[in-house]
Amino acid sequence: MKQKKILLISSVGGHLTQLLQLESLFKNYRYHIVTEKSAITKDLMDKYPISLLLYGARNYPIRYLFKFPYNIIKSLCIFVKYRPDIVITTGAHTAVPMCYIAKLFGKKIVFIESFSKSTSPTLSGRLVYPISDLFIVQWESMKAIYPNAVYGGSIY
Repeated sequence: MKQKKILLISSVGGHLTQLLQLESLFKNYRYHIVTEKSAITKDLMDKYPISLLLYGARNYPIRYLFKFPYNIIKSLCIFVKYRPDIVITTGAHTAVPMCYIAKLFGKKIVFIESFSKSTSPTLSGRLVYPISDLFIVQWESMKAIYPNAVYGGSIY
């Protein structure tokens, strides 16, 4: 049986920290990680197969307007190169285009809502929820916001 290919994507910081908590699961598959370029992620390249997107926070809207389209194109190139069967993400903005690209190619999407959100949704969660195949929340209270989500508990 063919081993599944998994693409794991998140923005840098807490989202990436949560994604890396899944290592005991993803190391059993052919996987590739996509995140944003930073001092932290450069060090991770020695340990994991990683592709880097430009760091682009929404709190710098002018720069974000230029970086976001570039990251969409680069995400498409990464997707075509690695051809994953499943995209797993903990968010945020960096991951949304990749999820839509995966859906366009008929691939499975697993979204894990941020541990830091216990009473309100993230923007990336709201955008990916309608197209996700599995949407996991880390707080039982989030089932009120995402009724079709699965409560998975904390990944920490």
